[in-house]
Amino acid sequence: MLKVYAAEEVHAALPWQALVDALAQAFAEGASVPLRHAHQLGGADTLLLMPAWSANALGVKVVTVMPENAARGVASVQATYLLLERDSGEAIALLDGEALTLRRTAAASALAARYLARDDARTLLLVGSGRLAGWMARAHVSLRPAIDRVLVWGRNAGSREALAGTLRGEGLPAQAVSDLEAAVRGADIVTCATTAKEPVVRGAWLSPGTHLDLVGGFRRDMREVDDQAVLSAALFVDTYQGALEEAGDLTQPLAAGLIVREQVQGDLASLVGGSVKGRRNPTQVTLFKSVGTALEDLAAAQLVAGAHR
Repeated sequence: MLKVYAAEEVHAALPWQALVDALAQAFAEGASVPLRHAHQLGGADTLLLMPAWSANALGVKVVTVMPENAARGVASVQATYLLLERDSGEAIALLDGEALTLRRTAAASALAARYLARDDARTLLLVGSGRLAGWMARAHVSLRPAIDRVLVWGRNAGSREALAGTLRGEGLPAQAVSDLEAAVRGADIVTCATTAKEPVVRGAWLSPGTHLDLVGGFRRDMREVDDQAVLSAALFVDTYQGALEEAGDLTQPLAAGLIVREQVQGDLASLVGGSVKGRRNPTQVTLFKSVGTALEDLAAAQLVAGAHR
């Protein structure tokens, strides 16, 4: 029988440690993940299909992008995940796709930070105060008890104050900040979750040992950090296929000849599998660029379905 999981049920079934461990296992074992299918529906409306399958699971995320929804009072991006039996193709579960995406995106960054952030990292900076930013904070803090300060910066003062207040209400040591440069200089982990098309964080601001976690930019025309930041860091990605095709933070300096493909030292699969080393010393600046992968959706959906059996 097909089971339907609302957003709150998805979040409840994906505790951070269990989800990060599930993602680590999924990256270690691998899966078939074709490039996402994008279909233009007319005007700016878009349909995205993101399938993935492994030896024992099969699923697809269906995403619609309808810019005119703002006038209807509905979110412009809608997402649903369908999980099926691998052998029979029988539908098992229908999950809220936004909740699944928020959760697995944050968990993937927390997984990368296992290998790339300093063990003694204490200050986390959120750059951006939108829908995803809070989940990034929850994931990092949950897996890093040494973090005792969460700084929140966003262009909109009201939004950053509201997010900091929400996080404080949940017990996180959060405070809103207005001086981005000073915040970056004092941060151990800088998580960027913006839709910026021009760099927001400058390489000149980075202190030795900083870990940059970039999750916002998902197109070639989007940038969250400048060229100096990219040039100064050891570079890692969630997947080569996605990040080197879609992420402006890497595709732009690659196209300009500022970096070469070989400077991207590893992806999550190689970090988890141990074929590449992550952070090499306490003063190294590391950069993790994520654009998301259907492998993460599949692993998270299996965890949800298993938790409710």
